[in-house]
Amino acid sequence: MTRLSARLSAHPYVLLTLTALFWAGNMVMGRGIRADVPPIALAFWRWTIALALVLPFALPHLRSQWPALRQAWRPVLALGVLGVGCYNTFAYLALQHTTATNATLLNSFIPIATIALAFVLLGKRLSSLEAAGVLVSLAGVVTIVSHGSLDTLLGLSLNTGDLWMLGAVLTWGIYTVGLQWRPQGVDPMLMLAAFTVVGLAMLVPLYAWELSGGRHINPSVAGIGGILYTGIFPGFLGYIFYNAGVAAVGPSRSSLFIHLMPVFGTLLAALFLGERPYWYHFVGIGLVFAGIVLTTRKAAR
Repeated sequence: MTRLSARLSAHPYVLLTLTALFWAGNMVMGRGIRADVPPIALAFWRWTIALALVLPFALPHLRSQWPALRQAWRPVLALGVLGVGCYNTFAYLALQHTTATNATLLNSFIPIATIALAFVLLGKRLSSLEAAGVLVSLAGVVTIVSHGSLDTLLGLSLNTGDLWMLGAVLTWGIYTVGLQWRPQGVDPMLMLAAFTVVGLAMLVPLYAWELSGGRHINPSVAGIGGILYTGIFPGFLGYIFYNAGVAAVGPSRSSLFIHLMPVFGTLLAALFLGERPYWYHFVGIGLVFAGIVLTTRKAAR
């Protein structure tokens, strides 16, 4: 594993770009196979596949690091529910009702949402520049979910999928802030495995409820292929590539690559789903990026 990590870290920017591509493809795939694979089923099997792939790397650390995991069971439980059980499930529910383009654009609001949540939950003070960035990005999100229509905004006629996606963004922001309480000294692969086990335990009764409602997987080539894609690429390789990139260039630079997701997502959705981007998509993403630039300028300096 050490040799593999060294090889991966030699090309961090390629890995981070591929991560953004995989995660954008996750949104497009979730939208594309929605008729064949119900949302909770997709979340359940995605994480089941990811767990099967990560276990060979995690199990060698289990015996020596189990005491640290057991002592920090509360944050492990909370982070597993938020990061594994909720985030992607909410995103897949969103993709039943909104476009992959909208989902990836709204997902780009995560860095700003995290800053705002750190202020609300941890009392981390925002500079005037950071506050301005949060407001500008919020304006971008409002532009997307309202489809650029003041009447839609005033009438509160928002797309159900957009609301689910905003819930996913909020969930991931809380998860990111909560990572400061994760157990220290635990191997990242074992940590991912622990979070995944917790998330799957949450998804089992939800999956059973979905099945009882008559929503089953249609075993089509597209459906099965989509499930395999979400488990292997965004679920497993995306995590490994992102962590290797963070280890090589640091979290600040690495986080900027998440902002490639709307670019990849819009292109992939246009190519594979025939989704047409509208003017409010470009205005919204421009405002979100402007807010990100404002909030990161001080840190960059």
